[in-house]
Amino acid sequence: MSEHNTWKVPFALFVAVLGVSASAPLVKLAEAPAAAVAAYRMLFSTLLLLPVVALAHRSELAGMRRSDLLHCLVAGTLLGFHFLAWFVSLDYTTVASSVTLATLQPLFAFMLAYFMFGERLRPRAFAGALLSIAGAMVIGWGDIAVSGMALLGDALALLGAALATGYFFAGYRARQHLSLNAYTFVVYATAAVVLLGYCAVAGVPLTGFAGADWGVFVALAVFPTLLGHSVFNWSMRYVSATVISVVILCEPIGASALAWLMFGTLPQASHYIGGAAVLAGVLVFMRYRNPPAPASASG
Repeated sequence: MSEHNTWKVPFALFVAVLGVSASAPLVKLAEAPAAAVAAYRMLFSTLLLLPVVALAHRSELAGMRRSDLLHCLVAGTLLGFHFLAWFVSLDYTTVASSVTLATLQPLFAFMLAYFMFGERLRPRAFAGALLSIAGAMVIGWGDIAVSGMALLGDALALLGAALATGYFFAGYRARQHLSLNAYTFVVYATAAVVLLGYCAVAGVPLTGFAGADWGVFVALAVFPTLLGHSVFNWSMRYVSATVISVVILCEPIGASALAWLMFGTLPQASHYIGGAAVLAGVLVFMRYRNPPAPASASG
């Protein structure tokens, strides 16, 4: 990371975490089916980006390399199914439990980074990541019920975590060559097509919703998508996908706080304890994530 971005990247990651933290509480507000909510979130995000892309990025899209287009299509497909799995999970389990399990992406990110990029971590960075994971689990521990439906919701949220990790890794290479707007436009458009196709095949209604639901769709496009995921995508130029996966572990803190403000759900002691562990773990991970520089030969 260059000195020019030493403050911009942490600030951008902070804004992105605030943005994505609004996602689960907003989804809870909607009466529409989860698949329709996910589809319109991606559709409206694409439409909001369309004027910018049409004016400033047409030549970039026309000249996109085939490999970059393929990575974008894969990333968009994984993102669409991530939202589908995660939004459906919110029908069966609590905001805290769903967000906690959906953000346990380092469990998958460490494996992918090792096999795809040969990425290594310092022992202290690995310990910080484990502390964050433990803290995220503490946050949701008091909310995870033992009923079959709650367990189904938990399983879907965990599937969402795996899909989200795949989305970040699939798009990482394309993001190195494409501008933020061009990359996110293709990815969001792909996710929208995938989700609209799913709704058509599964018979999920896409009309007849209340005005409040349409407001939720737009809010999801603006805050957690454009100010959340898009900012994370911008950060890919400066930090690895593993770093982003760990930083996202802060989302349960923001989502739990918003759920309390919006629905009156008082935080439990586990939220405070787990939240402190998540923050501490993220700080340790960010501090020690880079491998030590090799010692220079004496001469």
